[in-house]
Amino acid sequence: MYRRLTIFTHRVIANSNHVSTTSYYNQSNPLNPRSNGFLLVRLFSFSPVQRRAPDPDDPANLMKEDGVSVCSQMWIENFREPDRIVTNLTSYLRRFELWVLAYQKVCADDIGTYMPRSAIQKSALEDLLALRNAVLDNRFKYGSRLQFFIKSPRDKTEYESLSKRKIKAILTTTQTAPFQDKIVQEVLFMILEPIYEARFSQKSYAFRPGRNAHTALRVIRRNFAGYLWYIKGDLSTVLDGLKVGLVISALMRDVRDMKVIDLVKLALVTPVITSRPDEGEKKKKTKRKYQKKRVLADDEPKPDPYWLETFFGFAPEEAEKLPSWGHCGILSPLLANICLDELDRWMEGKIKEFYRPSKSDVIWNCPEGEAEQGNTSWPEFVPTSGPDKTRKMDYVRFGGHILIGVRGPRADAATLRKQLIEFVDQRYMLKLDNESLPIEHITKGIMFLDHVLCRRVVYPTLRYTATGGKIISEKGVGTLLSVTASLKQCIKQFRKLSFIKGDRDPDPQPCFRMFHATQAHTNAQMNKLLATMAEWYRYADNRKKIVNFCSYILRGSLAKLYAAKYKLRSRAKVYTIGSRNLSRPLKEKKGQSPDYQNLLRMGLAESIDGLLYTRMSLVPEADYTPFPSNWKPDHEKALLEYIRLDDPKTMEEQQSCIREQGLVSPQDYISMLVWNYKRNAIAMDQLSLFKSSGNKLEKDEQLLLDSNHENTDHKTKEEEESEGLHAARM
Repeated sequence: MYRRLTIFTHRVIANSNHVSTTSYYNQSNPLNPRSNGFLLVRLFSFSPVQRRAPDPDDPANLMKEDGVSVCSQMWIENFREPDRIVTNLTSYLRRFELWVLAYQKVCADDIGTYMPRSAIQKSALEDLLALRNAVLDNRFKYGSRLQFFIKSPRDKTEYESLSKRKIKAILTTTQTAPFQDKIVQEVLFMILEPIYEARFSQKSYAFRPGRNAHTALRVIRRNFAGYLWYIKGDLSTVLDGLKVGLVISALMRDVRDMKVIDLVKLALVTPVITSRPDEGEKKKKTKRKYQKKRVLADDEPKPDPYWLETFFGFAPEEAEKLPSWGHCGILSPLLANICLDELDRWMEGKIKEFYRPSKSDVIWNCPEGEAEQGNTSWPEFVPTSGPDKTRKMDYVRFGGHILIGVRGPRADAATLRKQLIEFVDQRYMLKLDNESLPIEHITKGIMFLDHVLCRRVVYPTLRYTATGGKIISEKGVGTLLSVTASLKQCIKQFRKLSFIKGDRDPDPQPCFRMFHATQAHTNAQMNKLLATMAEWYRYADNRKKIVNFCSYILRGSLAKLYAAKYKLRSRAKVYTIGSRNLSRPLKEKKGQSPDYQNLLRMGLAESIDGLLYTRMSLVPEADYTPFPSNWKPDHEKALLEYIRLDDPKTMEEQQSCIREQGLVSPQDYISMLVWNYKRNAIAMDQLSLFKSSGNKLEKDEQLLLDSNHENTDHKTKEEEESEGLHAARM
């Protein structure tokens, strides 16, 4: 009976596709009827579960890794091999994690808040996957205005129900870039940026992560001390656009993936639809008199505050122009740097050719031109130029503006200018002349990034040690480079923003745009502007003077505004009531007689912050922190350090060095401490350690153990003495 039952169960299990025969057969025992009965009941009650295969079109199954980790992997690969030709970018273009990350970044710019990956709806992921597939299948077109693969979460427009007039207006007027175009641009930017950041020259400082105008000014302060002739060039017309062939040829020097190249080329070739100026004039004529006040939606980003809009007017001329090529969007600055990188490389070659060291010079006399020697008490001290002095040249580019410093005769600077004009004409088809590339002497002052580069002549006493041991003193002549903020440029910007009027004696004007704001809000906005201005002029020699002037203009403007708003007639009356920094309320509420401080303490009055930097002594000093010679941004330092430590050769070299010098690595030292703690926690015999102390490392361990034992013994003696004293007192 039991045998038949087991045979029956074996046949049923063998016919099943989802249950293994061996597991049930091995568990059944023919001599145990209970086990066979339980097996039979379990077998008939078993219902096989049909598992579905993972859907390849499901977006959730495509996100196998975090998008940030994918980007980090690309940065590490490109910085590990910066000179290789890249051909496999389509594999990164297929990574759905990058598309999700691009969607998050574009949404953050569009709606003003960052959307975590868990908050993205499944419909949005499906639309994003459709956009990716359309890009890979060459079905995507830039500038589409009616048919979208994916729309912004803020866009609630139903394009199918629009009238013909609205459709015509959408197709013929200037529109912002579609949401899906921004996502494609962001993906291309994330793929191409690490490739070229590993290749770009260290002489360019615009449109790059970790580099800004302050970096360029600090480099100039350190490296341009001693240059007499300066060539300042304006190549900003390149930022307006180049021929598609020139851009693609510059891109294909390092990237040979045709899918990415075709996407960039399509963005450059697709025409941008802009409205005609005649249509705009007609609209102005037929404009309605009454306009309903527009109320912003909850998910709509609020406009920039007044202080931020105002500070945009203070942007230097070199940083005003931002390239925008076709439908490239945020990819345009990267493409501009790719095209101008060839100019940077050409200038680096010219710098090496121009360098001629002189043994009689106290600085820059190293054959390589890297190690600088000079008077340590005057770090920036440089002797004047002459025929027996070192010839040297340096170069900096910020966007489309270049600055070249030459130490040598003016004829060499003129020759370099001629060669530069020929190179720009051949490479970028841009016609330059001598007027667009002026050669100026340092004594006239060179304007760059709203700062004036000038020279201060100093006469220090140079002390030398003769062969006989005597100290020889000599009066020398040297120069110090001064980087000062341009007060004229600052007045010009204030006048453009209607803060002042007059040329010789600027008079502050009231800023009526803040008329309906409260005193606390107005002061807070102006304090943000002043703090930003103080940060912008951080490295200027005249930082105190220029920031105090800005504070004077804004304080006078607010005083005139408050005088008109609260009918106080004059600025003097405003300062009398509101104090010098306008921190006291100028108009108290009716029926509230207590003092302002009492109201503030009770929570019945709004806290009013006084204006910053009302006195020059309150303005912080200029930052003269020395700039390192081979400076690199923090993210590049971290990448290079990671690559160096990840190399097995580095680990072998460190281990061999530790063995040769008899040093202890931090890991071994920590293990020694842990083992020492364990040994001291339990009393053990120490004679074995003395016998086995052969090499230096073991001796170090023994010394460490002995020192810890001495500490424990000392503690035990003190405890015994304290216990004895306590017993005597009892």
